[in-house]
Amino acid sequence: VQLQASGGGLVQAGGSLRLSCAASGRTFGIYGMGWFRQAPGKEREFVAAIRWGIGTTYYADSMKGRFTISRDNAKNTLYLQMNSLKPEDTAVYYCTAGSYTANYDYARAEWYDDWGQGTQVTVSS
Repeated sequence: VQLQASGGGLVQAGGSLRLSCAASGRTFGIYGMGWFRQAPGKEREFVAAIRWGIGTTYYADSMKGRFTISRDNAKNTLYLQMNSLKPEDTAVYYCTAGSYTANYDYARAEWYDDWGQGTQVTVSS
């Protein structure tokens, strides 16, 4: 699966952004998709995930209530609506997709097969 992320940019603290991730290729096999982020000097961390077929969502604790993950199956597109952004949300955001139905571990980067190129989100104070 090929993934193309977009929608990043510069926003002031308290603002909002919506990230998109267009999937192409063998999309019929997608079991779950997610967003991870990586700030300079830090490890990649889980943000949110969604079961592609049934739409069940999962969030990192620090994103609950501020971020919303969703998908449009018809368009093969994943979204991340980010509200009440904070400077500590500044990072490169990556979308990812996985097809294994066994041992689904939505918060573990190793479960996923394919990754997009990342989109930069910068939140100014």
